[in-house]
Parts: sequence; structure tokens; C-alpha cells
Amino acid sequence: MSKVLLTGGAGFIGSHIADRYLSEGYEVVIIDDLSSGKIENLNPRARFYKMDIRDKAISAVFEKERPDIVNHHAAQMDVRRSVSDPVFDAEVNILGMLNLLQNSAKYGVKKIIFASSGGAVYGEQEEFPAAESHSTNPLSPYGISKLAGEKYLFYFKEVHGLDYTTLRYANVYGPRQNPHGEAGVIAIFTTKLLKGEQPLINGDGKQTRDYVYVKDVVEANWQATTRNFCGSVNIGTGIETDVNELFIKLVNLTGSNAKEVHAPAKAGEQKRSVVANRKALDVLKWEPTVSLEEGLRDTVQFFR
Repeated sequence: MSKVLLTGGAGFIGSHIADRYLSEGYEVVIIDDLSSGKIENLNPRARFYKMDIRDKAISAVFEKERPDIVNHHAAQMDVRRSVSDPVFDAEVNILGMLNLLQNSAKYGVKKIIFASSGGAVYGEQEEFPAAESHSTNPLSPYGISKLAGEKYLFYFKEVHGLDYTTLRYANVYGPRQNPHGEAGVIAIFTTKLLKGEQPLINGDGKQTRDYVYVKDVVEANWQATTRNFCGSVNIGTGIETDVNELFIKLVNLTGSNAKEVHAPAKAGEQKRSVVANRKALDVLKWEPTVSLEEGLRDTVQFFR
């Protein structure tokens, strides 16, 4: 039986991935500091260490558990916080990751799966949708730190023979997403609409994103775990949806009578973001299966 060490396993995406590994018969060890993850997201069949990925004591977990695979989802993921505090972002996303990579090389981990960001690493896109060959000019410290993580993986493969797959996510949404803070417009809108509150649309609402359902993202992680692909691959739908369109869909699904209200645009927000997924089909035999309508329906049901 294979053993996976999953960082961020109490979080939105990580907890769904933990459930999948366990259902496939894997032994799962979770490291999470619960800064954004929740105890109730933890699968009771996983072994849990409450710990920060920057903590040097992580080496004791590696020594004891000897995982075959490290699936790395723990991160500072708030783009705005990365702008206001780039040092903190780098401490978690770069130094924290290096802590994991050094221990992975030392304790014989066979493969790393890394959650990167298709939206953030490309910066303002020149081509739509962006393929993996698109230039990488991140416009936030968060995007820079994710790209740095990808470069370190390449280095550890060359020098230590550590295999890896980097998954460049589009905008992931679904049950268990945190509706607080900056992440996840779908979760934020849905909770407000269900409470009868008025959501605000930043700017003209014409900014687009590629929304991929968490169940499809879990499948991508599973394919990355079981297949021999080393490199970076986009995980998205290749479909752009603007915020206004999203708002209307959610108003209809929640039965809300909220009106479309706009607030000032957020500084530095990307206008369009959408990723190509042809390579994912080629190398991981993965493609999205859940439509936006179906995914939004399940998400609203969860928050209800």
C-alpha cells in the first residue's frame, strides 16, 4: 500500500484529495496548520499533524512516516496578502516548500505533486486560452512564489532524481470552499445570496475566469499520482466566464432577488484568465467532466 503525505489536507481542495486517496486504499498523512483549513474537513481515517510547513520539526514526520508521495497543497494563497506582505508569502510558499523538498530528497520520496496556479504564473495573458508554453510573467508575489516552486521542483529532479507533476489550476470552486477572505468569488457570492445579503461586483464585472469544479481537480491529482508524467500541466476547462454572468447564474440557483451592484475595481486584478487543457488530456488522460451549471448547483446545495 502506498503512503501519501498531503500538506493542506484540512483545506478546501486538500480535504477532497485526502478522501479520494483513502477511497483508493492509500495510507494518508496530513500536515496542516489550520490557518485556513478546518478540523471538520479532516478525514478521520487520515493521520493528522497540526504543523506549519516552515517548521523544522517536519523532518521528524518524514523520518517516522516515510511517505512514497508528497502532495503539496498547503500555501499562502491570498493574492492581495502577497502584495501587502511579499516576505510572508515567500516564507510560506518558497521556504516552506524547500523544507518539504529537502526532506523529500533525504527520506526517499518517489514523487511530488504540486498545486500551482494557472491564473497567477502566466500574468496578463497574450493568448486565450493560455497553453503551458505561454510566457510566465506573474503580476503578484503569489504568482512569483508559485513559479519559484516549479523551478525548485525542476532543480530537485535534476540533482536528486525526485519526480514531480505540477498542476497549474484555473479557478477551483465547490463544496468546502472558504467564503471568507479574498479566495473564491463563487463561495463568497453564494453565502451572501443565501443569507439575503447584497454581493458587490468589483469593477464592470467583465473580468473573466476559468472555473473548474473541485471533483475534476481531485481526478487530476489522482491521474498525476498514478501516471508517469514529469513537468507542468494546466488543469482548467478552457472556458471563460465573466463575473456578471456568474452572478446571474447564482442569483437564479439561490432564488435570490439581489440586484447587480458594482463596486470600484480592485487594483491589479487580471482582466482575463483562461487555460488550455489539451496537454492534460495527452499526458494525464484528464479532462473536465462537470459543467459550470452542474458544479454551481452542487456548490449552492452544499452552502444551503
